[in-house]
Amino acid sequence: MTPPTTGKAALAFIFITVLLDMMALGMVAPVLPSLVSRFVQDAPTTAAIYGLFNTVFALMQFFFSPMIGALSDRFGRRPLILASNIGLGLNYLLMAWAPTLQWLFIGRVISGITGASFGTASAYIADTTSPEERAHAFGMLGAAFGAGFVLGPALGGVLGEYSHRLPFIVAGGFSLANALYGLLVLPESLPKGLRKGFSWRRANPIGALDLLRQHPELLGLAGVMFLSNLAQVSLPSTVVLYATHRYGWTAQTVGLTLALCGVALILVQAGLVGRFVNRFGNRAALIIGLLFGALGLSIAGLAPTGHIFWLGIPVIALWGISGAAGQGLMTSRVSASEQGQLQGAIASLTGISELVGPSIFTLTFAYAVQKGMPIERSGAPFVLAGTILLGAAVWAWVATRPRQA
Repeated sequence: MTPPTTGKAALAFIFITVLLDMMALGMVAPVLPSLVSRFVQDAPTTAAIYGLFNTVFALMQFFFSPMIGALSDRFGRRPLILASNIGLGLNYLLMAWAPTLQWLFIGRVISGITGASFGTASAYIADTTSPEERAHAFGMLGAAFGAGFVLGPALGGVLGEYSHRLPFIVAGGFSLANALYGLLVLPESLPKGLRKGFSWRRANPIGALDLLRQHPELLGLAGVMFLSNLAQVSLPSTVVLYATHRYGWTAQTVGLTLALCGVALILVQAGLVGRFVNRFGNRAALIIGLLFGALGLSIAGLAPTGHIFWLGIPVIALWGISGAAGQGLMTSRVSASEQGQLQGAIASLTGISELVGPSIFTLTFAYAVQKGMPIERSGAPFVLAGTILLGAAVWAWVATRPRQA
């Protein structure tokens, strides 16, 4: 069936939604620990509670992403996307004026639930693009993701100088303004005739993952994407610890390096993904992107100087080719009425990787920097992540091989 036609304003709204969601997460990241410390006096307790906040956010994403995906298959993408924007906006305002730590925690829980709009936005793109155009569209979503990653922390840091609560207020205002804009320009992408009845079996993480077993290649591709997401966790989990320990970088140098990573990701996602996929196809893009990621992370983990570490950043950015290609392959293997469930399952797998990944890579780093260990071993988390990606590339090659009838 031909994808429904949508205006440029509607697709622009989807990209803006992802951009603002990522910006909001990035804006509150620099100030959330300080806000927690307002209610807790000692540093160890603050660190423990902040870690709990991040864990509960990932847990909410894991449990509720399939439900939101299933609801979007039943009622359409538009109401779920708009509800997510409104919910996020009100929630950030709640966190801005939270009078106690308990209210701040409740706000973090709600943000994990309402912040699961990326999957629904991906389903909207799958509804409205042909399989040939899909990788490019997903690449643009990835560019919006990267732009939010760059702009959010920078803006949050500036606003946080005036007040630790101000980034929450601005993030909430952005989300509510975007919801109002969406009410005016966003049409529904899933016709009523293609919608699927809601069931709790499909709306829970286990039921959503069951979809992956029902379609050829989906289970293997999902495993590949899980390993890719798991390896990606190595960067936010350990890059600050690693760069400070091995290269003696200041917080400013680390911040500029992370911004450079975001810019490189934007350039790859917006300017290269579509061309690469059109030239070589989704399968080749998936495998080659994973290999670039393995190479880039290995450079980062083995780099003897910070300058060589920077040389690995463009190579790591080319890893972004694989994400859009993997989404293109997976979305082409399910019906329109299952796109939301598929995105919910992918989001659940991402949630699992974000739950277990930080422990894996931080413990690896802790082992590598024990007293008596040579400083060269401190890159072990990135070498491990690169090895994981190498295994994912092999799995992708096997999972996507053409099968004889």
